[in-house]
This record gives sequence, C-alpha cells and structure tokens, in this order.
Amino acid sequence: MNWLDRFVKLRTVDTKKPDANISDVSPDVNLPSETLEGQLAALATERDQLAAEKAELSDRLLRARAEFDNARRRAERERSEFLQFAAMDLVKDVLPVLDDFERALKVETADRNYAKGVELIYQRLYEALKKMGLEPIETAGRPFDPNLHQAVERVETDEARDQTVLGEFQKGYNFKGKLLRPAMVRVAVKP
Repeated sequence: MNWLDRFVKLRTVDTKKPDANISDVSPDVNLPSETLEGQLAALATERDQLAAEKAELSDRLLRARAEFDNARRRAERERSEFLQFAAMDLVKDVLPVLDDFERALKVETADRNYAKGVELIYQRLYEALKKMGLEPIETAGRPFDPNLHQAVERVETDEARDQTVLGEFQKGYNFKGKLLRPAMVRVAVKP
C-alpha cells in the first residue's frame, strides 16, 4: 500500500461515530507527513547518488575524450614526421649520382652539346632534390665544424686562419635541417 492509499484510508475514517478512532487504521500506517518526509529524504538521497554518478561519468567521458584527442594528435604528428623524412633515405641513395654529375661537369670535353646536356640533367636533378628539402652545406672559408665537416686532410699554412676550411673533396648536405652527409674537407692548421 503506497502513501496515497494510506492517506485516503486515514481520511475516510468516520470521526463522527463515537466508537471510531484513529486506531481503526492499521498500526503499520504512518502519518502522512512522516511518510512524505521519509520519502522526500529517500528521493533526495537517491538524487544525490545519481548526481554523483553523473559527475563521475562526465569526468570519465571528458578524460576518455582527452586521451583520444591526444592519441589522435600523436598519431598525426608521427605520420607527418614519417612523411617528412621518408624521402631522406631515397635522397641519400641519389647523392652519389649527383656527385658523379658534378665530376662529369668538371671534365673538359670536345662535344659542347654533350656537356650542355649533362649540365641540364644535373640542374634538373639538383632542383628536384632541392624541392624535396636538400640543402648544401657551405664550406669554403668557414671555420671547421666537426658536426658538419669531416676533415680528410690537414694542411699546415700561414695563409689562412687556424681550423679554417681550405677546400672541399665532397659536398655535404642537410635534409630539412638535419645533417644528411658531412662535407669532406681540407682544413688549415698553423705550423
């Protein structure tokens, strides 16, 4: 029996009859105000529990979204870095071909058209690699830097400052800011 039924039963007791009293209502029935207050307290407790569960679920949802966003950003960054430097190995493998073209350009030939064709092929290859991110390392007249240069020969001379690059045996290159190949150089040393 719910509180409304009890309330109706309590109100239907005929108080005009002399033998009728409130004890005619079953003893387990509480007064309506006690029942309402008890039910209100129970509902308030349940509401607080549900609010706490909702707050916990909202917090878990926000954390899951944040973790997902972080994982997505990390995957995008790794993919971007992979794509950015994926060509690095290919460019490194093509560098000897570029070196061979440079050597071919230094050789004197009687056929000027042949030399011009080799030069055009070299320029196209060099420009394509440059678009991909290849950058030559400047060496001549610069101070020796072991991070960028590989000293192949040391020459004692008074004509240049100590630890200055005098010449280059093989060009060095950076690829998108990272060292791809150090330059092989001749370095001046004081006697």
